[in-house]
Formats: sequence, C-alpha cells, structure tokens
Amino acid sequence: MGREELHITVPSLFKCPISMEVMKSPVSLCTGVTYDRSSIQHWLESGHDTCPATMQVLPSKIFVPNLTLHRLIHLWLHHSTTAAATASLISSHQVRVFIENITENVDRRDCLEKIVEFANARDENRRFLADFDGFVEAIVGVLCKSAEMEVVELVVRVLDLIMSQNGVKERVYSSIFRSNHQKWFASICLLLRNGSVNSKIESARVLEYLAALEVTESKRRIAEEEEILTVLLRLLASENDFNLCGAVLSCLIAVSVTRSVKPRLVRFRLIPILSEKLLNPNTKLSTAGKCVKLLSRVSTCPEGRSAISEAPKCVAAVVERLMKAGTEDAVAMLWGLCCVHGEKKVKDVVVKSNGVTKILLVMQSECEGHVRRMCGELVKTLRVGCKVGGSGGDGALRRYETKTTHIMPC
Repeated sequence: MGREELHITVPSLFKCPISMEVMKSPVSLCTGVTYDRSSIQHWLESGHDTCPATMQVLPSKIFVPNLTLHRLIHLWLHHSTTAAATASLISSHQVRVFIENITENVDRRDCLEKIVEFANARDENRRFLADFDGFVEAIVGVLCKSAEMEVVELVVRVLDLIMSQNGVKERVYSSIFRSNHQKWFASICLLLRNGSVNSKIESARVLEYLAALEVTESKRRIAEEEEILTVLLRLLASENDFNLCGAVLSCLIAVSVTRSVKPRLVRFRLIPILSEKLLNPNTKLSTAGKCVKLLSRVSTCPEGRSAISEAPKCVAAVVERLMKAGTEDAVAMLWGLCCVHGEKKVKDVVVKSNGVTKILLVMQSECEGHVRRMCGELVKTLRVGCKVGGSGGDGALRRYETKTTHIMPC
C-alpha cells in the first residue's frame, strides 16, 4: 500500500470544536454551531451559558440532533476504516528502530515523517507513542540538537499530536530542562519566525501545553524567554490567520497567569495590539473573547491598569463587545478598573460608550451570580458618572428601573 494511503485526514466539520475528536452524536445549538452531544452537555452542566465557539450568551440551551452531519460522518468512518487499520500496524520493534535512528540522525527525516503519519491516523496511535518508553525523551532531544527547519517542523508536529496524552506534558518539560533548554527554545523561535502557518500554530500550542502545567516553574521559564514573548506578540500584531491568532492568544493567556510576565507583556505593547484586534470588525467572536480574557489578566497589574486607562479606544471596544465576546472577563476587567481601583478615565469612557445600558442587559441575561454582583457594583459606581456626564446613561437607568422589577441595580 502506498504511503499516501496511510495518512488519514479528518474533515474539520466532523470534529467537535470542544474535544477536537470525531463527533459520535452531533447536535446543533441555537447559534448554529455543532458539537458532540457529550461535550456540549458537559460544558452546559458545568455552569456555562455561552456558545464555546462564538462566546455568545445562549438565549436557549436546547440543542437539536444534526442528522445530516451524523449520516455523513457514518459514511466517512465506513470508508476510512480500512486505511485507519492499516496505519495502525506498527510494531514496538519499529518504534524502537525509529527512536534509535532519530537519536543517531540516521534517516531522521524519513523516520519522523512515518511517525507523523502514524500519529495522525487515530488517537490510539498517539497513546501508543506517548506510552512507549523513551519516545518522548528522544523527540525532545532532537529539538535540542537539530537546526534543520524540516526536522524541527516534524518534531513539533509530533509533540503537538501527543501533548494531550496523559503525562506527556510533564515528561516533555522534564526532558527540556534536563538538556539544553536554550537550544530547545531557539528551535521553537525558529519555527515561530520562519515556519509555515501550521508550524507556527503547532509551536504556540506546544508552548501553551507547557504553560498550562500545574508547576508554576513552567510558566515562569517560558515567561523568562523574552525572545519567545516578542515573537508571539509580533505574530499577533501582524498575522490575520484566525487559527494562528487563536493559538497565540491561548498561549499568552496560559503564560499570563504568572505575575511577573504581565508588566513585560504591557511593555511589549500588548494593549495596542489587543485594541486593534477588538476594533477590527473582521475579528471573530472567539478571537475577541480571548483578547478580552488577556486584557482582564493584565489589568490586574499596575502597569496594565495604567496602559488600559490611557487607551480609551481599548475600553470602548471592550464595552462594544460586552454582550458578544468574553462577557464574564469583560465585566471582571471593568469592575476591577472602575470599582476596585477607581480609574476615572475608564469610568468616563464606559459611560460615554453607553456601557451602563449594556451592563444592565448583562444583569438581565442568564449570567453567573458573581457576574451579576459585579454588574450591580459597576452600575452603582458608574451612576455618578452618568449624572455628572449627562451622556444618556442615567436615562437608561431610569427606563430600566421603570420597566424592570426583578433586578434592582441600586
């Protein structure tokens, strides 16, 4: 059988946006996005009231079976079974040979290509590789030695495929810092700068996996690599590819948990970059939601608060998207800036941007209790600005109090 027959690509429409696995029971939300039933049920039962892909607040949590897509997936699975079974036929001996070859640089590229084909085929294959003794360490070792672009791309592709498997992130992290970690990060930077779009996405995802480790040290180590942060922010500012921007934002969100990295992100002009994304009408809701989440993170440090206060367009953009993208993060950010730290410039912009009305609308939606409480405090804080500024917000409050009795903002 030809090698091209071993590579099985799953159509993106067949994958659940949450689990990224082939959907067994596709159902559609009122937003039009389709998910696997078990994944979206878990999402909703966890207390979320938004569509995971669009971040829109759901007026209804009812989902409808997508029978047409279910039939298409069934047909595709039937026709791909034979190829998938063939792609699974790889022995422990072959993997051992691959490990020896890539370690000793014998047909390294060819071995890595075969491993990528095998890992791409199915989740069982990825588990097999992840559990194979010495495989993860050998793959990481290549990144610490090789500077050949095609080899580096293949290694990162393999890592991206297996990082979600149990225990792999921890082993990758340990392997990196037992060896030449500076060389490892240099290889990742090489891909982020000069690799294909897919390679850049995979590199950002690998970094995100490492930053998501419970070990605080992992986030700090990545945050200390200024070259990594610089390249990621440059990509975010210059790239329009939806998937790449999403991967970079997810990586930065994971890294930004570390207190020390927030001022540096601000220093590297994160706020203007995120402002541009939010102001761009072509920015998708999921991307905008991640931008708001990252803004919320950096707004907790003095440098972040100062930069946001001096960026009225940024605040206005957050208010504009308040009901559509990252509602909870947007409310948390505005609450922190206006209620906790009393940033007058931010309060003025929120009032002038009709923010009071939008905050009241959030209160009326099916939001979490803590979000409703923050909204209530925001309304009380901003009401003074409404009356002083005369921007129409106080009228919105009066209309709200007249027509609504089940929620009292003040």
